[in-house]
Amino acid sequence: MKEDLAGLVTEMVNEETKNIDRCSTLEMVEQINRQDAQVAGAVAAEKERIAQAVDLISGCLGRGGRLIYLGAGTSGRLGVLDASECPPTFGVEPELVQGHIAGGDIALRVPVEGCEDDEAEGIRLIDRLETGENDAVVGITASGRTPFVLAALGRARERGSVPIGLCTNAHSRLEEVCAVTIAPLVGPEVISGSTRMKSGTAQKLVLNMLSTCAMIKMGKVYGNLMVDLRASNQKLQDRARRLVIHATGVGEKRAQQLLDRAGGQVKLAILMEKSGLEAEAARDRLEQCRGHLAQAIAMEEEKDV
Repeated sequence: MKEDLAGLVTEMVNEETKNIDRCSTLEMVEQINRQDAQVAGAVAAEKERIAQAVDLISGCLGRGGRLIYLGAGTSGRLGVLDASECPPTFGVEPELVQGHIAGGDIALRVPVEGCEDDEAEGIRLIDRLETGENDAVVGITASGRTPFVLAALGRARERGSVPIGLCTNAHSRLEEVCAVTIAPLVGPEVISGSTRMKSGTAQKLVLNMLSTCAMIKMGKVYGNLMVDLRASNQKLQDRARRLVIHATGVGEKRAQQLLDRAGGQVKLAILMEKSGLEAEAARDRLEQCRGHLAQAIAMEEEKDV
């Protein structure tokens, strides 16, 4: 195990930042920024595997399954973060996209020693979730060797789920258990072994792509507008009005009237304005199109030709 860890690129000493403790504050910032600038390119090199993972995830969601993230430490926290943003952004139920961290929710704030090595708990987690063939399970681990994650993914595969790996080291153990492994190679960290830095940034970028692209394929976006958002506060209510205005060209008063008639649902309000349908008929049309607003609008336009 020790030799395995010592040989990881993310554990190596970064020659470009080895004097950072003797730098001015501005020089420190510049060095970190130069290192961070490498992350986007590392993620871009994995675009084909990211797209493959998105197709696997969207396939599971389309069959009524779930997207489940799991990890330890920073990796686990990033998975929980991405999952928690999906309900307000895309209007999905919290169970659809889930994030789980080794050590439980307390580990989101306070490190829980040894939990990342707990293979048995990784297996128990998957069994408690009762994952099946319609679920995609994404294991996140910078090293690609975290026992909790590997054991959970192995158990998920045994249960017929789709295991996907995300790490920042090449040729990791994830490849042995996953249908696809995404591995942006960000190189040694600014502070040796501090994978909350470039590795964490790369993971965040990839997770954004996985969930966002999957939601787009589910019809949660119209153009680049998040038309399934839940307007649960004043800011989001204002955003909902602006989305209707942008998509239809109506004024603010009309936009609010449409939202009121649509029960606050942006997607429904837009379809009502563009098609002339009342709320119930528009809702039926959306259901017929599995929530894809562009398709629903196109079907109504074809009727008028």
